[in-house]
Amino acid sequence: MDKNNLLGLLLMGAIIFGFMYINQPSEEEIAAAQKAQIEAIQNNSQNDEAAIDTLTPNQVSKLVAMVKASGKAQNDGTYALSTGNVNLSCDSTTLSGTVSVNNNTIDIKKIVANDLDEYPRPVAKAAVEALISSVDRYDSFGNFAQYMGGKGDTLTLENDVIKVDISSEGGKIAKVTLKKYDTYVTGDTTNVVPYNGATDYYSFSLPAGAGYIETRDLCFKAEAENDSSVLMKLDLDGGAMWGIRYTLGKGESYVVKMDIVQENIENVFASNMSDISMSWHQKMARNEKGKTFEERNSTIYYKYLNDSPDYLTENGDQSEELEQEVKWISFKNQFFSSVMVPKTSIKRASVTTQDIKDQPGYLKVLDVKDAIISYSTKSDNPASFDMLFTPNLYPLLSSYDEQLNTEEDLELTRLIPLGWGIFRWVNTYLVIPIFTFLGGFITNYGIIILLLTIIVKIILFPFTYKSYMSQAKMRVLAPEIQAINEKYPKPEDAMTKQQKTMELYSKAGASPFSGCLPMLLQMPILIALFAFFPSCIELRGQSFLWATDLSAPDAIFSWTTHIPLISTYFGNHVSLFCLLMTATNIIYTHINMQNQPGGAAMPGMKWMMYLMPVMFLFFFNDYASGLSYYYFLSLLITIVQTYSFRFIVDEEKVRAQMLANAKKPRKKSGFMARLEEAQRQQQAMLREQQKQQAKKHR
Repeated sequence: MDKNNLLGLLLMGAIIFGFMYINQPSEEEIAAAQKAQIEAIQNNSQNDEAAIDTLTPNQVSKLVAMVKASGKAQNDGTYALSTGNVNLSCDSTTLSGTVSVNNNTIDIKKIVANDLDEYPRPVAKAAVEALISSVDRYDSFGNFAQYMGGKGDTLTLENDVIKVDISSEGGKIAKVTLKKYDTYVTGDTTNVVPYNGATDYYSFSLPAGAGYIETRDLCFKAEAENDSSVLMKLDLDGGAMWGIRYTLGKGESYVVKMDIVQENIENVFASNMSDISMSWHQKMARNEKGKTFEERNSTIYYKYLNDSPDYLTENGDQSEELEQEVKWISFKNQFFSSVMVPKTSIKRASVTTQDIKDQPGYLKVLDVKDAIISYSTKSDNPASFDMLFTPNLYPLLSSYDEQLNTEEDLELTRLIPLGWGIFRWVNTYLVIPIFTFLGGFITNYGIIILLLTIIVKIILFPFTYKSYMSQAKMRVLAPEIQAINEKYPKPEDAMTKQQKTMELYSKAGASPFSGCLPMLLQMPILIALFAFFPSCIELRGQSFLWATDLSAPDAIFSWTTHIPLISTYFGNHVSLFCLLMTATNIIYTHINMQNQPGGAAMPGMKWMMYLMPVMFLFFFNDYASGLSYYYFLSLLITIVQTYSFRFIVDEEKVRAQMLANAKKPRKKSGFMARLEEAQRQQQAMLREQQKQQAKKHR
């Protein structure tokens, strides 16, 4: 390439770039072009969205079949079916009716003929899609499709203690109200609702079309059979019917019987169908003033067939696969429970509990999933359940075995946490019978607790007296014990000192351990009552003196400010009965320390003894005021007993009698003989060790 050609090319390039630079669009022109492009895209999208499908002849035939199979026969020989915004009717071949969309009513014949130009394209499109959706539902769910969606009716069953609202939407219980119990979460006085359809549900999974359908998605036909029974039913093809009958017991019954009923169901379900699946969900609402104890006593309980009840953790989240047959499952609250007891058993199920941290009005989410129950298409009543919406009242829970006529002991009283082992026995066979007996003719539960305390103290009186006498014997021997300590002050004489001390106890008929047994015998009752009072529904809402609810703390002063450590361990209130119990406990500790021989010589132990009542103040401040009131009375009576014993028991006579016993020849017991022999052997070993150490230092 020569020089002239190169210059020509450069000149042409400069001209082209210059032309492009001069004619480039301004920023306004670029923005306008972009806007036009976006509008074009949006217009194309709207045109695509407004594109209208057409009904195929096959879909029209399916609509006719759906109306004939699921519709209601009319007097003129036609069938009519309404599902949501679609109202259809037909004779043997011709389809008619309307579809309502956005305040427009469109004739079915125009939709079939695709004659929709007079309507806006989105309206026409929605009308066609409504019909296509009806066909798809019919393909998927068969003649159950007619019951999907829609508004239903609510029927109410009611007796003296419970009100049950049953909705045709889902054919399920919509709400349960306990008429004799109020909730204390808000200032309003409203009845306790252990089951609320707004947040809770249960559902059966039924085979339909190519899959399964949940009964809670269907709208049943409601039929009131009588004043205590309601039938929610689905009329299906071939004269088939599937439904749930609810029957509420009369009088003071908390039992709702739930029976699955069916007719000619072999025309709908497979004849070899042997199981049905059920789910149960509850978002448990609060009922009590204090969330801490209500949350601590709320979880899922269940009982395996021929086994003892068990439960999920009450603190935190937990899931469990129940692989064995289950007799009953319960959503258990502090004072109320919802219990599902099938007629036979649940083959297996998954249960889950989850804490709710961010919603003050609720406690937990409880779920039962894939509960498998035996089922037969040949039976008119293939499955039955007893649903208990019950207060956790011990006599009532124990009566359900007879009410439900069960062969197996349901052990529903385990829903009340009365402690384990011996502590539960004490509550079951001593405390509850006394409490129930007194409650039969006394309405003031503060007086009942007072009488219960007196009865318990009378029962424990021999042990209390025995304990005091043991302390008295040890106290009057204090001078002799002091003399032995002075006679053997050296550390190497420790074994001898102990031997002489035990010998004195043996001769005098005293024992440093004799006061422990009476105390140990009292402990089961004290611990049993510690479990009883927070679980006693009889105390719920019962007032006494300044306490408005003996099942809750009797706060005389409260605050909302969070105080580190104080709010965590003490709470945001001060309970008066707890303060009285603490003060009385300190006084009793002081008296008890005076009764102990050598108590003044143990300042460390003395300090610890006075610290314990203060610790109890922090521990009991958030507990039921009835419990603090009981312990206050018990300590007060114990103080009175102690001063009475001091007045009655002449310690000088006790001392004289014990010294006289010490002078008498007394055969050593086998225990004392073995103890002395062990002491001699230990002392001999000590002397031998000292000799060996002396040889090493030589």
